[in-house]
Amino acid sequence: MDTVLIILAVICALVGVIGCILPALPGTPVCFLGLLLAHWGGNEMTQKVLVMAAVITIFVSVADYYLPIWFTKRFGGSKQATRGSMIGIVAGLFFMPWGIILGPFFGAFVGELLNEGSDKNKAFRVAFGSFAAFFFGTGLKLVASGWMTFLIIKSLF
Repeated sequence: MDTVLIILAVICALVGVIGCILPALPGTPVCFLGLLLAHWGGNEMTQKVLVMAAVITIFVSVADYYLPIWFTKRFGGSKQATRGSMIGIVAGLFFMPWGIILGPFFGAFVGELLNEGSDKNKAFRVAFGSFAAFFFGTGLKLVASGWMTFLIIKSLF
């Protein structure tokens, strides 16, 4: 049974790292699940590490939802720009790999243009904010998931 848990832990780690880039998969929580599976599989994980990983997972997951809203508003965006950014993320899945990167930008740009009319400079600034939020959030998820994946692989040896 321990071997099965270890194999599942490694699979969760890999899926979790991929999920940091694809918005359809919850990357960091899946990596945390892999960390728990490795622990239950008999690998030494201290209580402190598990609690710290849980706190980081919760923080990154919450931040991932609020960063696009916060960045878009910080750059002067409207609700339509935020919605456009989210639509752009989903639409970008069909145009991989560039779509996932440029989708939020174009979605926020179009959303802001629909809200504000012809103010292209403001729409571009808002789109840049949405783009920055996507990269910042993805970076946070990759760092957290990479750390947990490292712990899982380290516990195997």
